[in-house]
Amino acid sequence: MGRLFGTDGVRGVANADLTAELALGLSVAAAHVLAEAGTFAGHRATAVVGRDPRASGEFLEAAVVAGLASAGVDVLRVGVLPTPAVAYLTGALGADLGVMLSASHNAMPDNGIKFFARGGHKLADELEDRIESVYEDHRTGAPWARPTGAGVGRVSDYDQGFDKYVAHLMGVLPNRLDGLKVVLDEAHGAAAFVSPEAFARAGAEIITIGAEPDGLNINDGCGSTHLGLLKQAVVEHGADLGIAHDGDADRCLAVDANGEEIDGDQILAVLALAMRESGHLREDTVVATVMSNLGFKLAMESEGIHVVQTGVGDRYVLESMKEHGYALGGEQSGHVIILDHATTGDGTLTGLMLGARLAATGKSLAELAGVMDRLPQVLVNVPDVDKSRVTTSAELAAAVADAERELGTTGRVLLRSSGTEPLVRVMVEAADIEQARAVAGRLADVVKSALG
Repeated sequence: MGRLFGTDGVRGVANADLTAELALGLSVAAAHVLAEAGTFAGHRATAVVGRDPRASGEFLEAAVVAGLASAGVDVLRVGVLPTPAVAYLTGALGADLGVMLSASHNAMPDNGIKFFARGGHKLADELEDRIESVYEDHRTGAPWARPTGAGVGRVSDYDQGFDKYVAHLMGVLPNRLDGLKVVLDEAHGAAAFVSPEAFARAGAEIITIGAEPDGLNINDGCGSTHLGLLKQAVVEHGADLGIAHDGDADRCLAVDANGEEIDGDQILAVLALAMRESGHLREDTVVATVMSNLGFKLAMESEGIHVVQTGVGDRYVLESMKEHGYALGGEQSGHVIILDHATTGDGTLTGLMLGARLAATGKSLAELAGVMDRLPQVLVNVPDVDKSRVTTSAELAAAVADAERELGTTGRVLLRSSGTEPLVRVMVEAADIEQARAVAGRLADVVKSALG
């Protein structure tokens, strides 16, 4: 069996790859691993379980809840809430673990399971491997330890989760958003009700789109992966700001008053300067990934802010932040982590903080985001190649070296294998878009010939 856990939990087509049986089995295994200091040491462990609105979440939630309760874990169902809300409630309620059912920005047929440890923290690879090992042992014949009688877990609905999470967001907001007109695209997802409530309580005038989830329309032509409707709505309503979430609302992209996209790098730059000004940017450092635009790094350096780069994935950003005590990090895709207030990327929190900066400065989003110039960036996916040899091919290494010499200090090259697909991603940045396209095309050809 290949590794079940990817870069963000276990994910696949619901009822095909991700079945009720798998969800139940993984939940029992997670209970044994994550709650072993709870239930299995003599007291009742507790789990918080939430989901996004997609239809398959209904039966998968039932399977997860059944698995946890059968392992002796008491379950608090919080219903449809964003991933960061489930993470927050796991910590705030002192639960032993949390479970979120979502496939994030993926299309509706997919779903996924994310586990959180005590405190609402994402799992380290070692914990995921232990859960897989326990699950696999059972799948191949080892029996579970099954409580009976009063030892089985109890299941209840925790209806206060919505208000508790929104109150948390209001409590960390540095200033109100009075006077701002904001369009919110909720991707028909998990934040469809939480995000509008939070922005309204903060004082913003709001217009919502993509806020009518029916279980089937999540991420369908809307949200952070489809910004067209948001751009149109911002201009049409004369709004100051547009905010787009993905299906589980752990990410945030923005649109300025002119209808122009503001990506995660630009949002990170705006928040970094705001946090430094308020004294909250510890060690004047921000964490980003190797996929962040070179323009972000250059802009931060010119402002005297150090940039630490990690591998691709918000979990690696978070690991670096926790290890060194940094306060802010994120990805170009819109995962922004404000560690003083959240244990994971939080799209609603990020959008609120961005709005707060507009309200506090009186500046437009375009003006604030103008702190950095995005260098033209070209990304080419090369499929059906042996991605395992991307770091060992001498032919490919020579081609990359030639490209780097051509680009000099005004550009860069990044090749990496996909974590989920049989392909290699070729990314090239340059001061000129045509040069970036040409270099990326040549490198993609070499990837095909060298690794095909």
